[in-house]
Amino acid sequence: MKILLVEDDKTIASGLEYSLQQDQFATVLCHDAASAKKVLTDELDQIALCLFDLSLPDGSGYELCKLVKERSDIPVIFLTAIDDEVNVVMGLDMGADDYITKPFRIRELLSRIKTVLRRYQKQTPTKATIDIKHIRINTLEGKVYKNGEEVLLTALEYRLLLIFANHIGQVLSRNQLLERIWDVAGDFVNDNTLTVYIKRLREKLEDQPQNPQIIKTVRGLGYKVGD
Repeated sequence: MKILLVEDDKTIASGLEYSLQQDQFATVLCHDAASAKKVLTDELDQIALCLFDLSLPDGSGYELCKLVKERSDIPVIFLTAIDDEVNVVMGLDMGADDYITKPFRIRELLSRIKTVLRRYQKQTPTKATIDIKHIRINTLEGKVYKNGEEVLLTALEYRLLLIFANHIGQVLSRNQLLERIWDVAGDFVNDNTLTVYIKRLREKLEDQPQNPQIIKTVRGLGYKVGD
C-alpha cells in the first residue's frame, strides 16, 4: 500500500518514511502543500492513505484533506503539534479519520494507520437495515438516514454508530468503545477523539443534541443506544 506523507520537517519526515518502508508500506514524500497537491492530482488513485502535517510552509493539512475528500474516499490522518478541541473538531469535520499529536511513538502511528485502513475494508453486514427511532442505517449501502434524508458521516462516525447499533440496549463504557474503534490497546487511544465523535454524531442525528434521545449518557458507566 502506498502512503502519501506530507511533512515539512525533513528530519521527522525522513524518520517516518524509513519506518513506514520498514513496515512494508510504499511512500510518497512531500515537504510542502504545492508538491502534495501535484501528487494528489496525478497519483491519487494509487494512494491508500494520507498523513498530513497540519502546519506547512505554503498551506495547511486542512486544505489537503479537503482536496482528498472531494475527490476520493481514502483515509486521512493528521500529524499535529496542536492538541486542543477546536483544531481536532475542525479536522474531523473536514473528514479526517484520525489525528496524532507530536511527539508520538512510531509504533503508535503504525497502529493507527493499520486500524484506519482496516475500517475502510469492506465488511459483510449482518443486517441490511437497522432502525433506531428516526434513524435508519442501510449497511449494504453504508448510508445513514434521518427522517428519510441522508446524513453524511465520516468513516469513524459510521463505525461508531454501527458499534452502538449492534449493541442495542447495552451500556458500553468508553474503554469498550475505544477498543472496538481502534482494535488496539487503550494506550494508543486519545480519549478526546471519542468525545469529539460522540458530540459530532449527536449533532448530526439528534433532534436536540443537548438532550440526546438516541445516544444516551449513562452517568459513571458510559453510553447506551435503545432500551
